[in-house]
Amino acid sequence: MKRFALAVICCAMATSALAAPKPCEELKAEIEAKIQANNVSSYTLEIVTNDEVHDQNMVVGTCENGSKKIIYQKNDA
Repeated sequence: MKRFALAVICCAMATSALAAPKPCEELKAEIEAKIQANNVSSYTLEIVTNDEVHDQNMVVGTCENGSKKIIYQKNDA
């Protein structure tokens, strides 16, 4: 029984570590790397508050415990 309780506690701790919120700049850099890997040349990534999001289809990431979003817009070249 003690082993089971220890396993449950370890799983709970691991889950909370995996769910830790990412800083916006770190997440933005990861998204930017993926966009550039797809050879997109002209785009805009912007970190905004939830209130500033007008089109949910532009949201590509959520950060800072859900208080901010990263929005993507492809620019016409």
